[in-house]
Order: sequence, then C-alpha cells, then structure tokens
Amino acid sequence: MTGELSGKTAFVTGSGRGLGRAMADKLASLGADVAIHDLSWTGPAKYGEAADLDAVAKEITRHGVKVCAVSGNIGDREAVAAMKRTIDEKLGSVHILVNCAGGDIGAAGGKPNPNNALDISFEDIKVLTDNNLIGTMLVCQAFVPAMKAAGEGSVVNIASVAAHMGCSPEVVYSTLKAGVVHYTRCLAKELLDDGVRVNVVSPGPTKTARFQATRVVDPKRMDAAQISFNRYAEPDEIAEAVAFLAGPRAKFINGQALRVDGGLSLFAG
Repeated sequence: MTGELSGKTAFVTGSGRGLGRAMADKLASLGADVAIHDLSWTGPAKYGEAADLDAVAKEITRHGVKVCAVSGNIGDREAVAAMKRTIDEKLGSVHILVNCAGGDIGAAGGKPNPNNALDISFEDIKVLTDNNLIGTMLVCQAFVPAMKAAGEGSVVNIASVAAHMGCSPEVVYSTLKAGVVHYTRCLAKELLDDGVRVNVVSPGPTKTARFQATRVVDPKRMDAAQISFNRYAEPDEIAEAVAFLAGPRAKFINGQALRVDGGLSLFAG
C-alpha cells in the first residue's frame, strides 16, 4: 500500500513522541507530507525519545516526504492559529488531520493526584479539559473548514478505550475522551454532505515511553510476540488503524469509533 497517501498533507498533533510520532511516521511511509507537533520544541526529550522536534522531523524524512514541525498549546486558540499559518506556508492545505495530543497529564506535568471523581483538583480538571477536549475542538475548527471548502478530507480523533467504560481512577480523562468520541459523531453529522470523513480511534493500553514511565507495568503483558491478546499494544498497531481510517481504503467509513485494544472492551457500544 506504499504511496496511497501521496499528494496528501497530514497534521498529527502530539506527534513529537509516543503514539503521535508512530502515527506521523506511518502516514509518511504511505507518502503523505507531514506536519508534526509537540507542546514545546524539546517535548520529544521528556521521555528520551528524541532530542527535539528537529530530530523527529529528520527521522521522518527518510520516507522521502516533506516534513515541518510546529509547537504550542492546542488549548490556546491563538497558538493553534499560528501553527496553521506555518503549516499552510510550508506544506499547503491539510488533507488529513489526526488529533492525538492529550493524555492524563495534570497541571503539574504528571498524572493528577488525586485522580478520582470527587477529589481531583479544579486546576487538573481545567488542564485536562484544555488538552483533550477543547484542544481537539479548536484544532478541528482551525483546519476542517478548508477541507469542507475543498470537498475532501479525513479527520481521525484519538480517544481511549477508557471512553467506553466506567473507570476509576482517571475519571476526568475518561470522561473527556468520551466527549471526544461524541464530538466525532456530531462533527461527522455536520459534514455528512461535504466530503469530509470524521472517525475516532480508541486505543487500549499501549507501550509508549510515557506509558511505561508513568505507571507500574505488568511484565507479562509486555511481550508483543506472545499468542495472547492480553498484552499492551505496540504503538505501530494503533498507527495502522489511524492510517487505515485516514486513507482511501476507508472511504465509506464515517462517524465511527474503532477500539484498538486487543479485545479488552468486549461489548457493544
């Protein structure tokens, strides 16, 4: 399938490291020019994945595509507008938008503590809301109108398997990701006649550097070579689902939530 995204430009938020980086790399391997993003220029260094966004961009260019990098807070409307101006100038209009930035990261830069429904601080609630739900909405508001005007485009929002079940802790994060799922459905409904598809991927627990650094992992679930699906996902396994929904093989899939969790959430809904 190499080349199926040739001639397209993709913007993947939160792609300096972790899942977003795997997604950006996958889209580039299929021929898309890619804009990568992190909260700060040195964000990729936080968990030792790269020195900075320049290093990540250089790595992705091995696929023979154009890459540009932007940084800023997706929860800040002016920052999002500045990112769009840079991407438009360097790569042109975006055809594929992947909203991956987010995560269960509170005001102090780590996981909220406490992180349950009744005790989580207001400061953490606000930061989580900006980073996960409001940020997704602002980025869509900035980039989707051009897709609508052009009569084509694909948006893939990233939620979480936690959006589809009751969870504690991580209650606010889970609730916001459920909001991302429903926002996806609503946006798909609005764009039904405009040639722009909007879908959402809900990953299960995935072996990113941040995941492994911020929690106690189960060693028995670390081996991707095992037969059992009772394991953590590899980042590339999530990226494959995103690339499928972003590209022409999914041309009649719209407004859907795809749980990529190895069967962790075995129920309808």
